[in-house]
Amino acid sequence: MIRIAVDAMGGDYAPREVVHGSVIGAREYGVAVQLVGPPDAIEKELTRHDHAGLDISIVAASEVVAMDEKPGRAIVKKKDSSIVVATKRVSDGLADGLVAAGSTGAAAVAAQLGLGRIANVDRSAICCTMPATTGKCLLIDVGANVDCTPYQLMQFGVMGSIVSAGLFGKKSPTVGLLNIGTEETKGNELVQEAYKLLKQQSNI
Repeated sequence: MIRIAVDAMGGDYAPREVVHGSVIGAREYGVAVQLVGPPDAIEKELTRHDHAGLDISIVAASEVVAMDEKPGRAIVKKKDSSIVVATKRVSDGLADGLVAAGSTGAAAVAAQLGLGRIANVDRSAICCTMPATTGKCLLIDVGANVDCTPYQLMQFGVMGSIVSAGLFGKKSPTVGLLNIGTEETKGNELVQEAYKLLKQQSNI
């Protein structure tokens, strides 16, 4: 069974909505959910739902990273925050994945410090799935970075291809570059250089 650590204190109306969604997720997808946060607050919300027979556990964490806190400082300072403890569950092999709906910056910093990056990858990136004319597509990066180099955009393309292959079972997913037109000469210098680098990649 897949084990998912959930930052129960992240996001709007947490922990109420996070616990509610976790119960639905455990029931519909058959995953083991580890709700991370203050036990009393989580238990109070769990009593509102029928979770009999579901694999839902509570992992104690005494601190919370607020949306308006500076991510780097908060993660370093609040070692017992729900996002840090949830990330540590993954790094310690006690969970297979992490779901967090709170501060994007805090989640990114916690993952980078707690899990690290793949060798030779410059930047972390966030991806999401979107509907497409032929099923679904993957969009990357959707908020982890403000400024990127052409090389980093190329890396995002490679990472997106790997994730897409795993999610959708495609052996050779098509990789595109979001631009103002389809011609190779369209877009600014950053996009044009990234396009050249992507074309050079034999693995995508």
